Amino acid sequence: MLQLIDITKVYKGGKRAVDSMTMNLGPGMLGLLGPNGAGKSSLMRIVSTVTKPTSGQVRYQGSDVVAKPDLLRRELGYLPQDFGVYPNLTSREFLSYLAAAKGLSARSARARIDELIQLVNLTEAVKRPLGTYSGGMLRRVGIAQALLADPKVIVVDEPTAGLDPEERVRFRNLLGDLAADRVVMLSTHIVSDVESVASDIAVVAQGRLLRRGAPDELLREIDGQVWEVMVAPADVPTVQARHVVSRMVRTANGVRLRLLAAAPPSPDATRVSPDLEDAYLGVIHRSAERIPTGQAVRR
Repeated sequence: MLQLIDITKVYKGGKRAVDSMTMNLGPGMLGLLGPNGAGKSSLMRIVSTVTKPTSGQVRYQGSDVVAKPDLLRRELGYLPQDFGVYPNLTSREFLSYLAAAKGLSARSARARIDELIQLVNLTEAVKRPLGTYSGGMLRRVGIAQALLADPKVIVVDEPTAGLDPEERVRFRNLLGDLAADRVVMLSTHIVSDVESVASDIAVVAQGRLLRRGAPDELLREIDGQVWEVMVAPADVPTVQARHVVSRMVRTANGVRLRLLAAAPPSPDATRVSPDLEDAYLGVIHRSAERIPTGQAVRR
């Protein structure tokens, strides 16, 4: 349904935010994982027709989206990382305004807005102006506006920023349900946002696609290379200099480290099952060592 073909974005000054990225996406959720500054937001803005690529193509249903953006915009729901509102409007007024801009009829808009306000848990605050909302509440309004027109393509950039743990779970489950019959792209640097709902993971850094695969594939690649070891607090910097440390827990007996290593890092190290955060860090670390600048990995 959605194709990204050799997408490159270079900003003024020569900064290459997206570097020759190619992906084909069908129904399901793609979790786009990468550190801050990896180029995720630039890619999301290109997919959402907010900005044009310096080179490359975005195609939706076989049509060139760069040349004819309305083809995708009619079926797109987009939540950017920085989402602005009109502070004097209530959430219902704001969503009604956006529904009209999207071409929804007044009757269908009212029904849809009622449904979404309940879905994102804003019923009690619906009459308050948006200027009085917390950051997490505004994020929920952003989620609601992205779903207004029942889109076939949903693009959400760092969607759980500002949400409490219960709201994050609710939103992840909602996107997981929606992904059954539509394209969902979710970018984040928080692995837990995608590990339970994404059927497809793409790891990006420095504007490049480093690895793409199903979560199980990524976990198999690092199986047998994740360890836990107890060390003295004074020894933590030495271990961090030698290994990728994914977790650190201070206890009464020392510091328990979870780390990546091809062989046991010490005689008393215990091998543990990998999780997606381990796999993600493994991809980032291997790519930093092996992939020259400017080279892209595609699937």
